[in-house]
Amino acid sequence: MTTLFWHDWAGYVGVVLVLLAFLLLQAHKLHGNGLVYQLMNIFGALGVLLSLVFGSFNLSAFVMEVAWAAIGIYGVLRGLRVSREERSRLP
Repeated sequence: MTTLFWHDWAGYVGVVLVLLAFLLLQAHKLHGNGLVYQLMNIFGALGVLLSLVFGSFNLSAFVMEVAWAAIGIYGVLRGLRVSREERSRLP
């Protein structure tokens, strides 16, 4: 019997979040530049990162998840900037 630790669960939840975000994007239920999509990817990547740091480390997977989270953070920041610019153009 395999014992699952908290970091294992964080990794599984992270994988589910990333895959669910992609599925919902493909099903046109989420927009690729939407906040929910970006947050699902960020938190999903963070969950996988936790499982890598506290569990079995894999450098290539770690680099990919850091990049995945960074791209998601960029998307959130860009969305906030675009939203702020649009509000400033309103009369």
